[in-house]
Amino acid sequence: MSDVHDFSYYKKCMMGGILSCGITHTMVCPLDIVKCRMQAQPHLYKSVGDGFKTIMKQEGFKGFTVGWFPTLVGYSAQGFGKFGFYEIFKDVYRGIAGENAAKYQTLGFAVSSAGAEFIADCLLCPMEALKVKMQTSDPGTFPLRTAQGINTIKAAEGMNGFYKGLSPLWARQIPYTIVKFVAFEKIVQQFYKKVFTKPKSEYSKSTQLMVTFMSGYIAGVFCAVVSHPADTMVSILNKRESSDSAMKQVKDIYGEIGFGGLWKGLGTRIFMVGTLTCLQWVIYDSFKVACGL
Repeated sequence: MSDVHDFSYYKKCMMGGILSCGITHTMVCPLDIVKCRMQAQPHLYKSVGDGFKTIMKQEGFKGFTVGWFPTLVGYSAQGFGKFGFYEIFKDVYRGIAGENAAKYQTLGFAVSSAGAEFIADCLLCPMEALKVKMQTSDPGTFPLRTAQGINTIKAAEGMNGFYKGLSPLWARQIPYTIVKFVAFEKIVQQFYKKVFTKPKSEYSKSTQLMVTFMSGYIAGVFCAVVSHPADTMVSILNKRESSDSAMKQVKDIYGEIGFGGLWKGLGTRIFMVGTLTCLQWVIYDSFKVACGL
């Protein structure tokens, strides 16, 4: 593939990102609901299984769909920024680095993914705040319809209510995305260097997708671990209703839950993020193949 890409290429990558992130995050919405509630209210469920049983008993199947629409909208927007700008920034970095681009390839992956995620989180943050508020509020205390939820947050906290979680979101997502892209690219390289030793083009599309799936899942495990404390903070921060600055609220939350509380729900998130990451890469790569990229 040529190192020079045009806007048509970037548009297809952005579309692939919309599909990969929007579809996968919406698919795991039931698990996300349990995870967020376990983080925001540590004593609510005894375990993930207990969470699923309790929700089914108290709310029925509908309880597993809470927040699905802001999830779809928010993470589709995030995928647009994450994958699209990653490809753009990789080309920008390659142009700046010139003949040293290959030598410092890992740095290029890291810088490009961090820049892309910075933009992507600005697009995600309002819908993430709404989603978490829907999923973690006590029944009957917050609207479950998107438009009503937006108006409620705006009336209570103004625009701060939608963006107070941006800094913790950056703290969660930027390390996550750096690991996601750098680890994935490196793991794929190792598979084709040590396991599948023939040129990549000689393997079938199904074999290439299998490598993508395995590499994505392994990368996802690392992603979950490095980003989990900030993920817990985002869940609790967006559940609260306060006019205090985001930094003050973060300090207050840490004082309440301590270091150990930041790791609540890690096992659930490893399973969720591992699954998400591998499926996102499979969808993204499949879309690019279908588009002839």
